[in-house]
Amino acid sequence: MPIVAQSTETTDWVSRFADEVIEESERRAPGAKTSGAAAPVVVVASGLSPSGPIHLGNLREVMTPHLVADEIRRRGYQVRHLISWDDYDRYRKVPAGVPGVDETWAEHIGKPLTSVPAPKGSPYANWAEHFKAAMVESLAELGVEFDGISQTEQYTSGVYREQILHAMKHRGDIDAILAQYRTKKAPAKKQQKPVDEAELEAAEGSGAAAEDDGSSGSAGYFPYKPYCGNCEKDLTTVTSYDDDSTELTYSCTSCGFSETVRLNEFNRGKLVWKVDWPMRWAYEGVIFEPSGVDHSSPGSSFQVGGQIVGIFGGEQPIGPMYAFVGISGMAKMSSSKGGVPTPADALKIMEPQLLRWLYARRRPNQSFKVAFDQEIQRLYDEWDRLEAKVADGSALPADVAAHSRAVRTASGELPRTPRPLPYRTLASVADITAGHEDQALRILSDLDPANPLASLDEARPRYDKAEAWINTHVPADQRTIVRDEPDTELLESLDERGRESLRLLLDGLAGNWSLDGLTHLVYGVPKVQAGFSADATPKELPAEIKTAQRSFFALLYQLLVSRDTGPRLPTLLLAVGQDRVRHLLGA
Repeated sequence: MPIVAQSTETTDWVSRFADEVIEESERRAPGAKTSGAAAPVVVVASGLSPSGPIHLGNLREVMTPHLVADEIRRRGYQVRHLISWDDYDRYRKVPAGVPGVDETWAEHIGKPLTSVPAPKGSPYANWAEHFKAAMVESLAELGVEFDGISQTEQYTSGVYREQILHAMKHRGDIDAILAQYRTKKAPAKKQQKPVDEAELEAAEGSGAAAEDDGSSGSAGYFPYKPYCGNCEKDLTTVTSYDDDSTELTYSCTSCGFSETVRLNEFNRGKLVWKVDWPMRWAYEGVIFEPSGVDHSSPGSSFQVGGQIVGIFGGEQPIGPMYAFVGISGMAKMSSSKGGVPTPADALKIMEPQLLRWLYARRRPNQSFKVAFDQEIQRLYDEWDRLEAKVADGSALPADVAAHSRAVRTASGELPRTPRPLPYRTLASVADITAGHEDQALRILSDLDPANPLASLDEARPRYDKAEAWINTHVPADQRTIVRDEPDTELLESLDERGRESLRLLLDGLAGNWSLDGLTHLVYGVPKVQAGFSADATPKELPAEIKTAQRSFFALLYQLLVSRDTGPRLPTLLLAVGQDRVRHLLGA
């Protein structure tokens, strides 16, 4: 019997699903508690098709059951999180923007993904392994524990032979279930806003939802699709089948090949998707598996599977539908990359904790966006505020739960940045220093002179993520380039008030050389010029002071970086250094 420690985090969606899954597990194995028998292992599942880059929308297929499985583990239960690699699916299309892939890959359409060559230059054996590897690496960084199952291995080794023969024997029952939905079409959903092509790609699933369900032909209905023994493609039609001998004859419409095989010893084919999925629910005893919008509409895989699973002696799992995961900055990314960003892309610019938090804090049916543009700075600010609230005990219970799920799993805490300095500050420093680590350390140490960084490693990996974001997602025309020489023309054109503002700033530099000190100084100069104290609060000041501050800031940006805007001025001043600031401001 597991030691059940009921979670105190009862206000979040993860705990509620964990309650349901545990209850369903105990319903399916009645008497385990009272008989003293070992409690059954709770099985949750995900399915991923390595048909191309596995994107951040697909990640929700994994993170939803992972978070639920992890909560169940925290309560002392044994859990298996299965990830079925649908690598025996057909190769549907050549994805755009994949390095090392050209139009010649179209000749492989219709073959199993594991029979398609990997992109040129890849160290992996085939197409599926190439794209699977990147996802496995990302899941490890995210702290996701799982048991991976290759469907190629399952089918080609004969693991599902009895299930296939059973499906063929009961093909009439399966056909009758599918026939209820073949003529029904779900009403078209009204589009709320325009969505670009890349966002549509991010929203679509593996493509299995639209695959052939084995519809009836002249020889009757067959829920099994052989891969051709000559060209390896699934453009085949079963022309006859004998239940007693299991002799099956098929012909290939692609190359004209045909053959007769005995299905009780033939391992080069698979059940059609709408039969394959419920077969696996029964075979693995899956209790929880979410599905995307493409699998959850009326007449789709999940709904039909709920009826077909009974043919295999199983039950449909608890299966919430998960919503769209959008990308902030998608248009710029898709135009440069030619595709939708993956978890690996996100983990180059953000820590695993932040990415986990994005998936944990929203219910599966709520959409959200992963930021690749300037919005990432706001997200990090929000995350840092949450960390502070959790630390001082002022966070709401649901926020505490989401934070806990982001920073740790049942196996322990994820590695974290020892000194998590503000992301926007780190990005500004990385921008200004352009890869010079000694300069970055100098500036970051000046942020808090009383507690300087001993090494840049104290700010890692967050610093590296911010630097990667600056280098890969900020356009060249928005990068910060500090002037080499003063803008003498602008300096000479200043009136007395403008010159006085620079004198006040320069006079205060040495005594305020820290992030807080310089913040106080740059906001204080316009106040002092207007006859107020530098410590005066906004409530004590007229509205014109804000206008004067904006004008002063714009002047400093022009003199330092030849633009009207840039990184936060205190950070910029620290980055430029006192001597160079004095030089550029005409001291």
